[in-house]
Amino acid sequence: MNSFKDRENAFENKFAHDEDMQFRAIARRNKLTGLWAAELLGKTGDDAQAYAMEVVKADFEEAGHDDVVRKLMADLGDKTDEITVRAKMDEMLTVAKAQLAEE
Repeated sequence: MNSFKDRENAFENKFAHDEDMQFRAIARRNKLTGLWAAELLGKTGDDAQAYAMEVVKADFEEAGHDDVVRKLMADLGDKTDEITVRAKMDEMLTVAKAQLAEE
């Protein structure tokens, strides 16, 4: 019986770890995407970092990432289009996961 309980605990721990890593990857993706958008807006230094944190916070408005896309589209206006924003978010998710794997 201990063997079964040990396996159950291992699966629960792995699930919790995977969920934590996914949350961190998405938050980092949003920050990296925010830094990209800040550059398009001409923001640098602390202003760019602050804007990136606004993008991270925007993700907490609703489930999914449409809230982030909406914020970026509203802020960027005619500097880019939605397809480019979504593609950049996908690209930054890959970068974020790689960064987390290296840590």
